[in-house]
Amino acid sequence: MTLQDVIDDQFLARYRALLDAEDAAFDELEHAFEDGDRAHFDLDLAAWRKAVEKKLNYLHRLGVVLPPTISC
Repeated sequence: MTLQDVIDDQFLARYRALLDAEDAAFDELEHAFEDGDRAHFDLDLAAWRKAVEKKLNYLHRLGVVLPPTISC
C-alpha cells in the first residue's frame, strides 16, 4: 500500500481529531504551567503525552511515519 492509498478523507478526519485532542491537551498543560499548579501540570503532561502517543501510533500503524531507530 502506498502513501497515496492511505491518505484519504477518512484518514484526514481521524488525523484532524487526533491533532485537536493533542492541541487541547497542550492548552491545559500550558495553563497549568502558567498558573504554577504542579499537581495539574503533572496530570496534564501525562494527558498530553498520551495524546501525542495516540497520534504517533496511528501514523505508525498506517505506515505514514516509521518508528525512530537508533543507529551507531
